[in-house]
Amino acid sequence: MSAESPGLSDRFHYWRRRFRVWRGSRPFWAGLLTMLGGIPIAYLPYAQLTLGQLSLRMATTAGAGSLIIGVLLVTLGLTMWFQSIVRVFAGVAAILLALVSIPVSNLGGLLIGFLLAMFGGALSISWAPGKTAPEGSGQGAQTAGTRTRAEPEPEPAGPVVQAGAPRPEPHAGGGSAPADGTTLETNGGRHRAG
Repeated sequence: MSAESPGLSDRFHYWRRRFRVWRGSRPFWAGLLTMLGGIPIAYLPYAQLTLGQLSLRMATTAGAGSLIIGVLLVTLGLTMWFQSIVRVFAGVAAILLALVSIPVSNLGGLLIGFLLAMFGGALSISWAPGKTAPEGSGQGAQTAGTRTRAEPEPEPAGPVVQAGAPRPEPHAGGGSAPADGTTLETNGGRHRAG
């Protein structure tokens, strides 16, 4: 390999970082749990389990309803991934479909699909997008203690009072301003009401 071509390890790390960024910008785990919850709800009413010579069929009269609920849950999981703006609607719909699957689909896919869809819907409702970093700031917004040397310190808004100097008090008249030019609202950090 030449020095210019990235190796397999570099490409793997590149795609891994891209996947992490993609995963962090949407309710990834909510969509995954909702899709995984839809699979047993749709599959179990049509499954035929064989235990030795015993054949067990779990078909219900509402098999079509189970299939529709399962397909809708998978669709809602994909919606959470690719249209995260409607994540609250998708989460509420996933919870309602999981509740409906209890009587319709063999106790919601033997409670496995029900629980997965409930957790996925709850995660989707509670997920909030992260704050984006401002342009050119690196990791995020700088705090007051992490300023670079090139940035000047902000100047105080009012007159500079030296340490040890007595601070002028406002007049007792109530509405008049103090002698130093500050307003009553900023004098001592108190408002007029309290």
